[in-house]
Amino acid sequence: MAIKTNILHACALVTLICAGPAAAETFTAASPDQRNRIEVTLTDKGLTYAVSRNGKAVITPSSLGLTLQNRPPFGTAIGAGGFTLIDQKTTSGADQFTLPVGKVKSVNARYNQTEFTYVAATGDVKTLKLIVRAYDDGVAFRYVIPKQDGVATFDLQDEMTTFSFAADYDCWGLNQGRFENSFEGEHDAIKASQMRVFHLFQAPVVCDTGEAAFAIAESNLKAYPGAYYTALSDASYGVKVVLTPRKDNDPGARFNTRAARIDATNGFETPWRVIMLGDQPGNLIDSNLINALGEPSIVADTSWIKPGLSAWDWWNGNDFPLPAPHNANGQKSGMNTATYKAYTDFAADLGLEYILIDEGWSMGSTVEPNAAADVTKPKPEMDMAEIIRYAKSKGVGVWIWLQWQQLDNQMDEALATYERWGIKGIKVDFLNRNDQEIMDYYQRLLTKTAQHKIMVDLHGAFPPAGLTRTYPHYMTQEGVLGAENNKWSRRITAHHNIMLAYTRGLLGPMDYTQGGFRHATPAEFPSKQSFINPYVMTTRGAALAMYVVYESPFGMVSDSPPAYRKADGTWEDGVDFIKAVPASWDETRFITGEIGQSVVIGRRSGKDWYIGAMTDDQARAVTVPLGFLGDGAYGAKLWQDGATISTLNVSDAKVDKAQTITLKLAANGGAVVKLSPAGKKK
Repeated sequence: MAIKTNILHACALVTLICAGPAAAETFTAASPDQRNRIEVTLTDKGLTYAVSRNGKAVITPSSLGLTLQNRPPFGTAIGAGGFTLIDQKTTSGADQFTLPVGKVKSVNARYNQTEFTYVAATGDVKTLKLIVRAYDDGVAFRYVIPKQDGVATFDLQDEMTTFSFAADYDCWGLNQGRFENSFEGEHDAIKASQMRVFHLFQAPVVCDTGEAAFAIAESNLKAYPGAYYTALSDASYGVKVVLTPRKDNDPGARFNTRAARIDATNGFETPWRVIMLGDQPGNLIDSNLINALGEPSIVADTSWIKPGLSAWDWWNGNDFPLPAPHNANGQKSGMNTATYKAYTDFAADLGLEYILIDEGWSMGSTVEPNAAADVTKPKPEMDMAEIIRYAKSKGVGVWIWLQWQQLDNQMDEALATYERWGIKGIKVDFLNRNDQEIMDYYQRLLTKTAQHKIMVDLHGAFPPAGLTRTYPHYMTQEGVLGAENNKWSRRITAHHNIMLAYTRGLLGPMDYTQGGFRHATPAEFPSKQSFINPYVMTTRGAALAMYVVYESPFGMVSDSPPAYRKADGTWEDGVDFIKAVPASWDETRFITGEIGQSVVIGRRSGKDWYIGAMTDDQARAVTVPLGFLGDGAYGAKLWQDGATISTLNVSDAKVDKAQTITLKLAANGGAVVKLSPAGKKK
């Protein structure tokens, strides 16, 4: 009778609607705007959920549950039958918070939540909770194992979580095909019917139903393995979660592998399984759902967390003539004090906040593990104290690169040393994993760097999963096939760059390492390709647009200093925009574009708006409505593709929110616009 009472009570709530007498244990949580709905059902076969938008099915009934290890035949499912609903609670709330850096300043993500409690008469885990939330920009759910007698620890083999599609959707995904990798690749178009059980897609998996778009991802990934997504075994449309196995599994094991060792002494929560929703793929760019589902910040004082652009050595290869006085006694560029003083001068001239010293500065530094390395001791030719002193005198901060295991060997000593030196941030590289064990490293590193007030950029990192809300000094991360690949491949096409805005860019900041100012057409590129001072296959307009289209509070100005000056010593076309563009934003809006073809994004900093536009290999004119502007007139400065791929047409205009701007984009090109209230100095 208690269950019946709960069900009848649920039917009286606006945000919980019973599905009908035949499905007494089916409930639907609706978003505040009532457009997104997630329906949960308990049958004798187990738990399922379904998702709809505007009354149209997006995800059809899909299984829920967890699989324990060492339970015949290959595991015992929590949630696959034998469970009884004993309670459900519905609440409304909002994730309200501010971010010191990122795509927006303030978030107010309203949701309706339902918490279901199920019990089983038998089994190791007798109580399971499922929490579902419906937001205006998507839905999310997670499993909770409450604290209960007799359950201290258990081994998790996998999840039963699936995402069954209502039709053969057009999708886009990055199929890694293996668990351990650098999380870099192309987000290719694929029909749902072409997905295979041997695929391993990383987040996000983006799909278009024809009436709505969605992206499958995760958030609040902490003491748990990261997820991949593979096709359903029965060849129906959809994907299922596959958890990355732990490294301590028996190397010969195929089926009975452990994904997570769960400490349930005080209860346990899995990450959120997230389905971002919008009317079209571009609308997903506006979503703050991944951050909203992350845990609140552990950093009380964020005054030391400063966004900014950085001069950088590795991409250009540190091969350029040193200017006076740094070339005294024939000094050549390289891993030495004089070179980083030259980078500092360059950064100061551009108004960049930082320089980044990449691999090779410390004793024993390599890209591989090296037990003999000492990350607290610079090489003799690197007078780190003098570099930091000189940079500080010019108003420039210093970041340094580290191989992750070498840092792990000396973490406490190293971080204390860097804080004493005055290092602003560290770039930690070659993690290339997302298993549960590496998550311990993430937590330790991000917690301890916060204690030492050191910002972080992680490379070889899995795609963002809400950690930048919890650790706001976690400024950016790789997990993206970025500009470095121009050094050795032809993979960084204009099409790929645009796809990033609609896929990887949905999840959070990405260290794409933009700023390439040596341009070649795709036809010219093979003859000009170089590992040192490399070329890019896009135009100067596209190079500028990346600073707006891609989110990264710690962004690179990657080319060598001479690449930004003309032969007569004046700045190259577009440098004035790099001097002006912020690295962090108060507001972000998708304006127009088609996935894989073009994208136009607007971002606000203070009262100024910046627009970035990029196109694929087709030249096009894009019309940009300005309805997002405030009242009154605005002064607009436009940088558009010029007569050559390395030049720009720069113009000024007066506009208001009732008007539009037409941007002319060359093939593989782009454009940027800065809009300031009339009367404000540019």
